[in-house]
Amino acid sequence: MSGRGKLLAVLGDEDTVTGFLLGGVGELDKHRRPNFLVVEKETSLAEIEEAFRSFLAREDIGIILISQCLAELIRHAVEAHSRPLPAVLEIPSKEHPYDPTKDSVLRRARGLFAPDDLR
Repeated sequence: MSGRGKLLAVLGDEDTVTGFLLGGVGELDKHRRPNFLVVEKETSLAEIEEAFRSFLAREDIGIILISQCLAELIRHAVEAHSRPLPAVLEIPSKEHPYDPTKDSVLRRARGLFAPDDLR
């Protein structure tokens, strides 16, 4: 990865992923693996978790964007990730609004500060 930045990876529904792809996020690595997964009704939980774990293992990925509703399905894997990179950010999707009470990163950040620090 010398001379290059890190990639974003995206896991989400078709509309969410397509928006990011149209913004130029999509790329294949040297092994022809994409940095995105479009989750459809037929996509199994195992496929979602496998894609998430593969993104975590890739050195060329710096941020993983995952629809919060998908993060809920693999919450154990999201919570188990504790390294700073790749950062895992939960995002809303067209059908599911963002709920800050479910966001693992936000919950961890709140644990770093006393309630008075956040006022």
